[in-house]
Amino acid sequence: MAARAMWKGKLKIGATRVPVDLYSAIVDKTVHFHILEEKTRERVKQHMVDPSTGEEVAADDIQKGYEIEPGTFVILTGEELESLDPEASREIEITHFVPSTRIDPEWYERPYYLGPDGDSGAYFALAEALNNQQKEGVARWVMRNKQYAGALRAEGDYLLLVTMRHAEEVVSTKDLPSPGGRDLDQKEVKMATQLVEALAGEFDPADFKDDYRERVMEFIEKKAKGKTTRLHAVKSKRATSSLAAALEKSLKTLKKEKKAA
Repeated sequence: MAARAMWKGKLKIGATRVPVDLYSAIVDKTVHFHILEEKTRERVKQHMVDPSTGEEVAADDIQKGYEIEPGTFVILTGEELESLDPEASREIEITHFVPSTRIDPEWYERPYYLGPDGDSGAYFALAEALNNQQKEGVARWVMRNKQYAGALRAEGDYLLLVTMRHAEEVVSTKDLPSPGGRDLDQKEVKMATQLVEALAGEFDPADFKDDYRERVMEFIEKKAKGKTTRLHAVKSKRATSSLAAALEKSLKTLKKEKKAA
């Protein structure tokens, strides 16, 4: 099935504007279950209920409130929230370009493909320039009443727009426990280096399948056909006593696998 554009806009780079179509670069394959009543198999509906009375609250009687301290709320009306929405726009503004290695992975959130919408010459020229210079564009745009920040990258001959988290959402390594207080064991460092070298290889996206989803769907298909399936409990692995022992065990296992191959 051909990809369908979910949004149209223009890349704004200085005085240049390149028409683009935006496509989702990922597909949700999560297994979703319906919540059913045990006897009737009817879908169960969710309702807003007042916890003090147990009675259902009508949609017109529901308000949005922000709790500033326990039990104290600032109430915002629909009109007030709408007045705070960002100004609607169809432009993806590139504010500046940075080296492709400058943005750390924790900032990236969700990828989208950008496809040419008419002016394919300018589009593919930009993708080629980003590839040649190993650069990413820092972008800002508004889509469906929400403001986004992102990175514009080249993915082969095409452009990839990745939404990024905002500064207040990213935890800095400075907030993590200090790694100090323990001298590095050079034996552990050596074995860790050997382990990394032993597992050196190429990245193959085909290796990253959702094994759990496949097992669930296979189980569902068999059960739908009336077949019985034996359930197996997952065995828990024993924790290794030390890092050095874990590394040594891993290296021995890899060596055995290579000899058997």
